[in-house]
Amino acid sequence: MSQAKRVGIIGLGKYLPERVLTNQDLEKMVETTDAWITERTGIKERRIARPDEATSDMALAAAKEALASAKLTAQDLDLIVVATITPDTEFPSTACRLQGALGCRPIPAFDVAAACSGFLYALTIAENFIKAGTVRHALVVAAEKLSSVADYTDRNTCVLFGDGAGAAVVSAVESGGILSSYLGTDGKQSELITLPAGGSRLPASHETVDKHLHYLHMNGADVFKVAVKTMADAALEAMNTLGVHSAEEVDLVIPHQANIRIINAVARRMGVSLAEGKVFLNIEKYGNMSAASTAVALAEAVQQGRVKKGDKVVLVAFGSGLTWGALVIELS
Repeated sequence: MSQAKRVGIIGLGKYLPERVLTNQDLEKMVETTDAWITERTGIKERRIARPDEATSDMALAAAKEALASAKLTAQDLDLIVVATITPDTEFPSTACRLQGALGCRPIPAFDVAAACSGFLYALTIAENFIKAGTVRHALVVAAEKLSSVADYTDRNTCVLFGDGAGAAVVSAVESGGILSSYLGTDGKQSELITLPAGGSRLPASHETVDKHLHYLHMNGADVFKVAVKTMADAALEAMNTLGVHSAEEVDLVIPHQANIRIINAVARRMGVSLAEGKVFLNIEKYGNMSAASTAVALAEAVQQGRVKKGDKVVLVAFGSGLTWGALVIELS
């Protein structure tokens, strides 16, 4: 294959489970209130997958929609990258399960574990495969079943998370595409957001189960402080590469839907306010879906006509690791 000069998204899809878990529902499960959740997070409800619905099932639904949007079939794919921190199993990867479910040729398929930044990491990986000329069409999926690792006795974390999946078909394009990217990690702060047990450091035992160590743990106050600066800096780095110095100069900002206060603070640092309509929000409906948040938001923005051909969009995210990433894309 010849090397591609431009790489862009040619199809998008999303999947949200049917079950809606409202703040009122959570009031019956844990000591909290709708007013408390709404004021501190901006979340009113979130989607929860069925007990028999795994991450790969949601990924499959989003992938099928993205392929239809791109007017391609699974046989056209040369690569699958799945961004997730809630895989069906530790191994095989969720991408392998998705490749089998789609009925693809024996193409490369693997997972990326970059938490909330995962969709942006996966897009960048796919972009580089295509630019290298080894891949023509790549499927990038971000899918999470965070309800499987949420501790519904911890009111500070369980109110935040929901389930869902978003997908993008990435290919060489004639115009637009991924214009710039900026990724980073600070492993010295890896304990701020973590799932302590289940890996090689703390294998599953009666003790780890009794101590709720198989659920997500987060230092919310420290995460807030780091997330705001890191997301804003990453977005500005990606924009500055193109000679763009303020979000006023782009058409839409799609941030990771972590917390309305974080999003508001990031927008201010980028030179815009939420009232201007330049920042896409769906946190009220879905909460934080980790890697899936940015993917679902991008798909919704396009489906709602918030983004049209030629528009410049900033995608920015921050997550456990600590990881962060920002992409500037132009809709092809």
